[in-house]
Amino acid sequence: MSHKVKREISSMSFTMNKLYRRISNIRPSAMILSILAMSFAVFLFGGGLYDIIVKPYAAVYYGGRFIFLYPDLSMQFISDSIEAMMLFTLGVIGLVAVYQSTKYAYKPRQAYMLFLVGVVLLFLTYILLEATVQLKISGG
Repeated sequence: MSHKVKREISSMSFTMNKLYRRISNIRPSAMILSILAMSFAVFLFGGGLYDIIVKPYAAVYYGGRFIFLYPDLSMQFISDSIEAMMLFTLGVIGLVAVYQSTKYAYKPRQAYMLFLVGVVLLFLTYILLEATVQLKISGG
């Protein structure tokens, strides 16, 4: 810190000085940072930025029924984004489960079950995302 800033800090009251030092030394945990990074990635992959910029409809009532998936790949409804974000979150949970399974080397049964759950979640996410894209391509 510069000499001027140190002098101003030392002239503050003790409680303000203590609060300033506590705030300036905050270090968020690695888990919080990783959750924030994964949430941001899921938001971007799910089309959240598109939703903010374009402001599409949530869904459309057409022909006596609601349409939640836009029948073209070039555009999307907000419900498309929500579905994609939920599926990507399911995939991230699967990846975390696979990663956590590596920590149970001394409990092979638990490691295997956690690994199996993670792989099933990843596979289910992939199948559902592909089915969604096929629905959008076929227009139905």
